[in-house]
Order: sequence, then C-alpha cells, then structure tokens
Amino acid sequence: QVQLVESGGGLVQPGGSLRLSCAASGSIFSIDTMDWYRQAPGKQRELVASITTGGTTNYGDSVKGRFTISRDNAKSTMYLQMNSLKPEDTAVYYCYAGIVALTDYRFLEVWGQGTLVTVSS
Repeated sequence: QVQLVESGGGLVQPGGSLRLSCAASGSIFSIDTMDWYRQAPGKQRELVASITTGGTTNYGDSVKGRFTISRDNAKSTMYLQMNSLKPEDTAVYYCYAGIVALTDYRFLEVWGQGTLVTVSS
C-alpha cells in the first residue's frame, strides 16, 4: 500500500509563515512529479505548486514569490514553505504524487488526506 501523509497545517496570522510536509511511504519503486493543491470552502481545488523529480518547479500565479516547493528524493518527502500568508490562502492543502509501485510497477495517482491551513488574526 502506497500512501502520502501531510503535516504542518494550522492557524497563522496574516503575514506569517508555515511549512507543510508530505511524506510518501509503502512499496515504492519511483516517484514522478509531486504537487500541492488546495481547496477553499466553496471553491474548486486548484494547483498551488508542482515539482519534478529533477527539481523543476511551477507555481500558481497567486502564490508566486511567496511559496517555495521543494523535495528530498532520498526521504520521499515534499515540502511547501509558505511565507507572507494572506487570509485568502486559507484552505485544505493536499499533496499529490505520481508513484510507480514496487510490487507490480503500476503507475498510481496518490493523494494525501489534506491538512488545514487557516490564516486569520
């Protein structure tokens, strides 16, 4: 069984910072692109940032210059450093990864359970 587990969410004041983590575990052969998505109440899920195995990154327009995505391939873990947080960043943040399973080399699209980030004074 392959799974992703997020951590690091919580309540932060506007202008503050948080760091999210997403750890992959299970029978993993390889991990392809890893993404962070978020979904605010009443809104569609949107892509926040993505990172390839080689470290190429891509950001949504609303977080460029404030958020930084990174990954540690040796630890099968992805991070999202969020700075200068705004109330409109409030959402449930989900990680996603394309993972090739070690057991049968199938390509799996795996989602984490989500972690809530609340930006409020």
